[in-house]
Amino acid sequence: MKDRFVSWEEAVRWLRARPEHEELVWNCYYDDPLEESAARFYASTEWRAVQDILKGVEPGKALDMGAGRGISSYALARDGWKVTALEPDPGLLVGAGAIRRLAECGLDITVVEKWGESLPFAEGSFDLVYGRAVLHHAADLSEFCREAGRVLRAGGIFLATREHVISRKTDLQAFLDSHPLHALYGGENAFLLKEYLDALKKGGLCIRTVLAPYDSDINLFPSDRNGIREKIGSKLGFSPPEWFLRKVVLPLLNIVDNTPGRLFSFMAVKKS
Repeated sequence: MKDRFVSWEEAVRWLRARPEHEELVWNCYYDDPLEESAARFYASTEWRAVQDILKGVEPGKALDMGAGRGISSYALARDGWKVTALEPDPGLLVGAGAIRRLAECGLDITVVEKWGESLPFAEGSFDLVYGRAVLHHAADLSEFCREAGRVLRAGGIFLATREHVISRKTDLQAFLDSHPLHALYGGENAFLLKEYLDALKKGGLCIRTVLAPYDSDINLFPSDRNGIREKIGSKLGFSPPEWFLRKVVLPLLNIVDNTPGRLFSFMAVKKS
């Protein structure tokens, strides 16, 4: 492999061509057929946890920021949202071209090839702004969140999932060195938890929920709480009860796990 690929599209094509990376490709939803990959995401424990957060919210206009190949746009549209998929990469495999192909199955998805730091939408245009693993890719985190807050209507929901967090700035290089995809094309990043929270607040967003790594299947995917329970059970010789897992084991793991790049998710509401 050469040092770096010219584009993410080229990097993913290289990745998909190597059998030793088959599981990684599957877990990243880079496999084809694209519609089957998106349907698998829709059925995942991760998306079911997102649905739980949005339970009771009437579907309206949603902006999927950094939509990639469109799996989240697909899921939102299947749940009744009128989706605008924001994706600056035009790629046919992992960019805007892929999303347009996915939308051909009859879903209400419009693709816009722009960057999150400068959104071409009027203030208050959306009822939901959603991003899966997108904030840590922002060139300017504060501006990205300000723009997200600007285009969200008063009372609207902002949901950012699977964001990489580091405990100290000196942890960043260790995270980048350990990331399975960063060496291919670059572009990965991580921020302090405080940096995410400050940026959201500056964007006029009132933080309602901060999900630590073990608080939700959103962050745990491709594992889930049952997977952790089985893993612990195999070490203990018995399966711990659900209440013990929820009230003791998972909170303890949130405290002791300081892995650089661990995943957090955030739910916030636009101030009235």
